[in-house]
Amino acid sequence: MTRESAAAPGLREPASRNPIVAGNWKMNGDHAFVERYVASLREADLPSAVELVLCPPTCYLSALARADLAIGIGGQDVHWLDAGPCTGSVAARMIRDCGATWSIVGHSERRIGLSESDEMVADKVDAALRAGLRVIVCVGETLAEREAGSAETVVLRQLDTVLARVPEAALAQIAVAYEPVWAIGTGRTATPEVAQAMHALVRARLIEMNAESAMSVCILYGGSVTPENARLLAREQDIDGALVGGASLDPGDFLRIAGAFAERATGALQSRAAGA
Repeated sequence: MTRESAAAPGLREPASRNPIVAGNWKMNGDHAFVERYVASLREADLPSAVELVLCPPTCYLSALARADLAIGIGGQDVHWLDAGPCTGSVAARMIRDCGATWSIVGHSERRIGLSESDEMVADKVDAALRAGLRVIVCVGETLAEREAGSAETVVLRQLDTVLARVPEAALAQIAVAYEPVWAIGTGRTATPEVAQAMHALVRARLIEMNAESAMSVCILYGGSVTPENARLLAREQDIDGALVGGASLDPGDFLRIAGAFAERATGALQSRAAGA
């Protein structure tokens, strides 16, 4: 791996990163919900400065992909094998065949609820990249781990296990989502300062792998994101978007969150143009 200095001038300019706002529908929705959601997006002005991604349950991937919206479509998980006797599982190549271009991997609800280890998550990331998918890699600590003072250790361990399997050339195909487990679905949110500190830590680790590629990797925040807190989060230098859970089930709320990051991206681009 190439070890390059994080202190190179200009490397922390967020304008080089197009924000990503991804909606994780989790185990929600039906065909009628998909149709209503698509109709709402067709009537809306989608922000061009933000990359939008929707991750429905696997059984609705094709329906959402057929809508042919100007957004990315993602799975919520993939298996690490391409095929085999794995009842109930879905391979990365299968969700790509259904129209997916992204997949979430390593969400805390799977790490904790289904006992997925760091190594299993790394295997899944490898499978998704082999299938030609872009990947949102989730990392984050529990409340007990944060209170014990081990939050940074946990997040870096999770990240390092994945990075050991990601070739430098593929680094641009991933986004990292920091999701403090204690803030998911609880209504609690890490303060922008707390989130920024962890995002900066993740960025520094990516820079150690490859400084140039690291500055193009989006680091998303994923802990009870709402239209109200999105504007505060979007002001932080290393918060490049959001992995949105419950709020993504309302297309209006989802687009308002995207709008907050679009304002940040547009403002950064205007500042860069003014200085040119």
